[in-house]
Amino acid sequence: MWVRRGSTDDRIVDVDIRALSAEGSPRNGGENPDHVAALAELDIPLPPIIVHRDSMRVIDGLHRLRAAQLRGHSTIAVTFYDGTEADAFVLAVESNVRHGLPLSLPDRKRAAVRIIATHPQWSDRKIASVTGIAPATVADVRRSAPIGEPAEDFARIGRDGRARPVDIAEGRRRAGQLISENPNLSLRQIARAAGISPETARDVRNRLSRGEEPLLPPRPRGVRPRPREEILKVVPQPSHGEERHDAVAGPAFTEGLSAVNRLKADPALRLNETGRQLLRLLSVHMLPPAEWEGIVDTVPPYWSGTVAHLARECAHIWEEVAARVEKNVAQGDDSPPSRADSSACPTV
Repeated sequence: MWVRRGSTDDRIVDVDIRALSAEGSPRNGGENPDHVAALAELDIPLPPIIVHRDSMRVIDGLHRLRAAQLRGHSTIAVTFYDGTEADAFVLAVESNVRHGLPLSLPDRKRAAVRIIATHPQWSDRKIASVTGIAPATVADVRRSAPIGEPAEDFARIGRDGRARPVDIAEGRRRAGQLISENPNLSLRQIARAAGISPETARDVRNRLSRGEEPLLPPRPRGVRPRPREEILKVVPQPSHGEERHDAVAGPAFTEGLSAVNRLKADPALRLNETGRQLLRLLSVHMLPPAEWEGIVDTVPPYWSGTVAHLARECAHIWEEVAARVEKNVAQGDDSPPSRADSSACPTV
């Protein structure tokens, strides 16, 4: 059915096209003829397609398969996938979201419905990262097409592979029941079975030992939760117009932000357009780590490669700027102006 090809990668084999199946594709409308024709015109070898070994169904590369047929080829380069049918479909969706001709939005929503049915334990964010739609859209799909046993849906697996409770109250109830039935269970065993953290399991066990309910008491009406500024350790408001930020960002961020604010007070930079442009660029890039994490989480999976490439290009540009600035230091005075000279001017 297939033969090893003359490749340095032993995983790639030549397979008879007639042995392959195109059924079960996440593309409801089939292949795009224009894209197939464009691939057939390319005068370069196309990457191998991915095929589910057990079913011989094409997971990724239907357009390449059609292009090979259009060229009159009888075989095509293949790498095999040995997982389950359900996992093969997930790989098919993820592959067609991240590269090639992207799946349409209706196709991605239909794929989310199917993945929720086969992987109900996955979180909305994890399914969103596979299908390329927003987590809120996945949640809407899950609500409109409830699948599976609701009683078992007490914890879901996130993108990092960790299980988290859907309802922390239900997780506490389960933990309380487990502790009552078997007091000798370890905290990790309780946490794993109830879908909560070991620390939450410890709190439940302590509450039960004191004769209290496993659930936390409800917050009294009119009592608001503590504001973020009281929970996080916040750096006091600096002088000379420096911005306030959380200490959790680390000393490197603190020093960098202070340096940017000192630059803003220098008339040599703030009194000309080019200098102000530099200050704006530096200010834009001095974001706390938490904000960068939010930015990263906002990037749709199907644009991740493009955004990563652009980020690296920007990093290379800044590296070149740094090298040229350091080179200019030897040609002039590298000492900053005194505080007395700069503090009289308002910051940008």
